[in-house]
Amino acid sequence: MSASLKHRLRNALQTVGLVAGMAGLMALAGWLLAGASGVWWAGGLTVLALALTPRLSPRFVLRLYQARPLSRAEAPGLYGIAEAMARRAGLARIPRLYYLPSPVANAFTVGAGGEVAMALSDGLLRSLDTRELAAVMAHETAHAAGGDLALMNLADVISRVTAALSMAGQFLLVLNLPLILLGASPVSWGLVLVLVFAPGASSLLQLALSRTREFSADAEAARLTGDPLALASALGKMERAESGFWSRLLLPGNRSPHPSLLRTHPVHAERIARLRELAQDQGRHVSAEPFVLPFPPPSRRPRWRVGGFWR
Repeated sequence: MSASLKHRLRNALQTVGLVAGMAGLMALAGWLLAGASGVWWAGGLTVLALALTPRLSPRFVLRLYQARPLSRAEAPGLYGIAEAMARRAGLARIPRLYYLPSPVANAFTVGAGGEVAMALSDGLLRSLDTRELAAVMAHETAHAAGGDLALMNLADVISRVTAALSMAGQFLLVLNLPLILLGASPVSWGLVLVLVFAPGASSLLQLALSRTREFSADAEAARLTGDPLALASALGKMERAESGFWSRLLLPGNRSPHPSLLRTHPVHAERIARLRELAQDQGRHVSAEPFVLPFPPPSRRPRWRVGGFWR
């Protein structure tokens, strides 16, 4: 079995298992709360929440980040890459490209179906060459083609419904506390533990699902470009840019304080290792050329927020 097929199968099985685990936790919380009818209530709440979730336009979301559309005249090479990746991934429409005036190297995709937008930051565009940019754009295209945005929205709804059921169960326990203390209403401590810890366990599964979808997008990007080492190189540059010069000089072993279980993205070292494994049975399709933006970089410095620097 090739490394590419092995990674795809592993990511698919992990995705199914994690979503099933989240749904199972939600169903268990509903069962403990109201028996079989509680399970039906949990499923109904999930469907209702998905139906009522507002469908925000990608343009509205990107406006919050002060992003602006990139025209074909400004970046014909980027649009050429976007067209090639969209065609190989089977997307019906090419993602609209947006320029994010931030020195922080980052890229993300918003939207679904026929309206998908891909944001590329100034820091990313100025630090990567064409080959590496193609790999990053392939990764974002893979998210759009794989339905990851809809999948993560489903996971978020399941997690919220689980938390709501848990809170309702805990509220009922508090109401019955006098009877419990008097021994008139026996309580199962296993039920209490499930209701208390189910939301946290569901959140951990949701984070694990996010990391799995990142691995899946990496594998699909390697297939789209035929160049896994390009994405590995881009991830290495982005990690070095995130750490900063003084951090690398004075604290070379310093890493994010967040443990692996609490990350939305896998650590770069693990992603790079998997990409190097994929490189054993794939070639290269995109040549390396410097990418030059036809306008100066943003003058403002990135602002600090909880979790790091941005914009």
